[in-house]
Amino acid sequence: MKIVLSGMRPTGPLHIGHFFGALLNWRQLPDQGYRCFYMIADWHALSTEYASPQQIRNNVEEVALDFLAAGLDPQKSTIFVQSDVPEHTELHLLLSMITPVAWLERNPVYKEQLEALQDKELNTYGFLGYPVLQAADILIYKANCVPIGIDQLPHLELTREISRRFNYLYGPLFPEPEALLTETPKIPGTDNRKMSKSYNNCIYLKDGPETIREKITNMFTDPRRIYRRDPGHPESCPVFAYHQLFNLAEAQSIAASCISAAIGCTDCKRNLAEKVVSFLQVIREKRQALDADRELVRKILAAGGQTARAVASETLGQAKKACSFKP
Repeated sequence: MKIVLSGMRPTGPLHIGHFFGALLNWRQLPDQGYRCFYMIADWHALSTEYASPQQIRNNVEEVALDFLAAGLDPQKSTIFVQSDVPEHTELHLLLSMITPVAWLERNPVYKEQLEALQDKELNTYGFLGYPVLQAADILIYKANCVPIGIDQLPHLELTREISRRFNYLYGPLFPEPEALLTETPKIPGTDNRKMSKSYNNCIYLKDGPETIREKITNMFTDPRRIYRRDPGHPESCPVFAYHQLFNLAEAQSIAASCISAAIGCTDCKRNLAEKVVSFLQVIREKRQALDADRELVRKILAAGGQTARAVASETLGQAKKACSFKP
């Protein structure tokens, strides 16, 4: 059985981009024969949110609620909190000793994040070295596969390099994990920028019907369609991008009506809003039920942490022994 590791940082509740970009695929992998470990990566969140750690703590359960409501099954997958498995940090320490700084500084994602998050002081050891912690997250479970989008390949390649270096120095222990490339649909934010909490342009899994309707009513549409009678350009309209996700059965006819100006943007958005409300209803209702029983959620996370730690402890002992330390 191949092993999968993936996770999300608890920087806030999850949105539809997370659902279509990751969670929808994650929930299918156990039925495809993978042993799956899904973590809430609170230590990773600390690399950028170190000034507000209480917020991270509060968000851990919010993300757990979204994981479970979106269909991740704790009977099929191990769902856990990263900091509940301290073996991650000890392996991270061992791997940091053999990772050249140049490998970290050339990471394109590191450079992009420094540029994008200029409002935060990120010239820290933790932020520079977070790919090493990420490698430890993957290798501590000897994961064979990591489900990622193509933009995350540089991170995985660094993990593969660290694995190769460890194996060369100390003997074969870790696999070189392969990318389990997933088709990630482009899901723009409601303002047609990248969907991001910092832009306040997200539709969250927990949003209620009226909130969804309001957000969609205020969505950007085709910038070239000035008047109702003007022909539309659905390929450049974020509202149509949502129709392709939430209303696939009608998407083709909506595109034709838009191009011919048979339908206006207001009617198009009203149609979409009801489809999104209906689609998210099951997730929202399940989330509300789980939110009312937080103790159950905590028990699921605790059980997942115990399972993850049993595996991680064994791997760490092997790694320490390979490095001539007492396991």
